[in-house]
Amino acid sequence: MLAGSVAGFAQQTQHPAAQNIVQLSATGVVEVQQDLLSIVMSTTRDGSDAGSVQGQLKTAIDAALAEARKVAQAGQLDVRSGNFSVTPRYGRDGKSTGWQGSAELVLEGRDFARIGSTAGRIQTLTVNALAFGLSRDQRAKVEGEAQSMAIERFKARATDISRSFGFAGYTLREVNISANDQSFSARPRMLAMEARAGLADAPVPVEAGKTSVIVTVSGSVQLK
Repeated sequence: MLAGSVAGFAQQTQHPAAQNIVQLSATGVVEVQQDLLSIVMSTTRDGSDAGSVQGQLKTAIDAALAEARKVAQAGQLDVRSGNFSVTPRYGRDGKSTGWQGSAELVLEGRDFARIGSTAGRIQTLTVNALAFGLSRDQRAKVEGEAQSMAIERFKARATDISRSFGFAGYTLREVNISANDQSFSARPRMLAMEARAGLADAPVPVEAGKTSVIVTVSGSVQLK
C-alpha cells in the first residue's frame, strides 16, 4: 500500500515536458588588420661532442639576444628564447656518430619595421618562420564588437521567430558564446624563409594581412 502511494505521488509530481522551445544561433563577424608579428630565428650545429655543440648554440643565441635587446621595447618588440635541444645522431648501423642541436629565438610585437630590421641585423641565426596575428588588446576590442553584434542578432532572430509563430515574445533558457579568428589562409600565416647569404643588415620584408574575428551566440528560448 505504501509502495503504491509513493509511485502515485511520483507520477503526480513529474514536471510536464517543456514545450515551444526553439534552438537558434547567430554570429557576429568583424574583419580586422593583423597587428602582431612573430619571427622565429634559428640555427643548427653538429659535432662529435655534446658539450661543444651546446656551447656553439649558446654562443649563437647570446649574440642574437645581445643584438635584439638593444632595441627591445615591451609590446613593440619582445624577445624570448625558443626551442633548444641537443640530441645524438645515428648512422645506418644504429650507432652514434655524433651530436646535433638546434636553438631558436623569437622576435614578437606590434612594431613591424623594428622587428624586421632587427631580424636583418642578427647574423648568427637565420629566419625560420614568420607569422601574423592579433595582439591581446586588439583581440579583446574586436571580440567585444563581434559579441555585441552576435547578441543583437540572436535577440532579433528570437523575436522574429516568436512573432512568426504567433507568440508575443520569448524568455531566454540557455546561451553559449564562443569566439575565434579566421585568417584568409587555411592555416596560420607561416612563411619559411631561406638563409640570407650576402644580405647582411637587410631588413626582413613583412606585410600583414587581415583576419575575421567571429563570435557565435547559440542557445534556446521558450516562446510565450
